[in-house]
Amino acid sequence: MYFLKLCSFSASSGLFFHSSLAPSIEIGGIWPPANIVAPNPWGIPLLNTVILLLSGVSITYTHMYLILRNVVRVIEGFMYTIIAALIFLAMQVKEFIEAPFDISDGIYGSTFFMLTGFHGAHVIVGTIFIIVCFIRFLKRHFFSNHHVGFEAAAWYWHFVDVVWLFLFICVYYWGSLTPAI
Repeated sequence: MYFLKLCSFSASSGLFFHSSLAPSIEIGGIWPPANIVAPNPWGIPLLNTVILLLSGVSITYTHMYLILRNVVRVIEGFMYTIIAALIFLAMQVKEFIEAPFDISDGIYGSTFFMLTGFHGAHVIVGTIFIIVCFIRFLKRHFFSNHHVGFEAAAWYWHFVDVVWLFLFICVYYWGSLTPAI
């Protein structure tokens, strides 16, 4: 399963970089392609970056207070992380709906929606993972010295954060730079 995810992400990234570094004549010889308005990286994408980075802080905060046995702070940390994840997903859906292009708009639309949509799917999985850990915490399945399931969720969430930073820098920021003609 992980091999398929890696292959899919690598293929999408490869298509994005190949098409953006050496744009073909069919797309106007420029990146983003002619007639495509790239999303503004300083709007929703930047907001989502801040939200995900703060959720990474809150999941780390949750872990720290789980080790310190502070139940109130652990509950707060779980709630902050889950709320941030849901806000991120809502903003991602808003961006997809309002995008001035769609997945059928050539290589730009297909790579954009594949990369960001694949990441969004991982955010959904990570959010479910964290919600399950929260329920397990409330049922007293985790202890300060025994919480491997939670640590797996936290590591997964940090992976989601790092991948988003890659997407923000490459797809949103660098991918939206218009060439000097």
